[in-house]
Amino acid sequence: MPTPGTSALVVELPAAEGLLDAARAVNPALVRPGLSPHVTALYPFLPAAQLTEAVDEAVAALAREHRAADVPLTELVVTAGFVAAAAPALQPLADAVCGQWPDVRPYGGRFGPRPPVHLTIAMGGTEAETREVAKAAETLLPITGRAEALHLVVLTEQGWQLRLTAPLGTPAR
Repeated sequence: MPTPGTSALVVELPAAEGLLDAARAVNPALVRPGLSPHVTALYPFLPAAQLTEAVDEAVAALAREHRAADVPLTELVVTAGFVAAAAPALQPLADAVCGQWPDVRPYGGRFGPRPPVHLTIAMGGTEAETREVAKAAETLLPITGRAEALHLVVLTEQGWQLRLTAPLGTPAR
């Protein structure tokens, strides 16, 4: 579990709320509280104590180099206790984020240097709960969400707090 002071760079996809609702219907504990449906570009990011105006500016500059886009969610990823929707359309953005901060290993290195980008639907369930969530989520696909910004969020004692919203833009020509 993340601790206060942990940060992340995420892209919200509100259109996917129904997927999280499906998981909550099975067991509310399967959905992490405090964040809307999102695709993670880099977690954990820098500790909150290292977040400076220069970091904010670097995040904003990187976001401007990537177009806002429709993100199709068409395929589920299901493993023990985990259900997600693959979001390959956001892989270039996640790769750019990781390239900008190469010393920050995605997920602490647990899934390699370039983990597949996804929207987590449910995490930590039993085998039966995982099957039930996957079955419900499958009926809701495909979903297309609009990626419009890269968000820097920080976990506090009160939950995840937004630090920065960096709109995605049109790359310079």
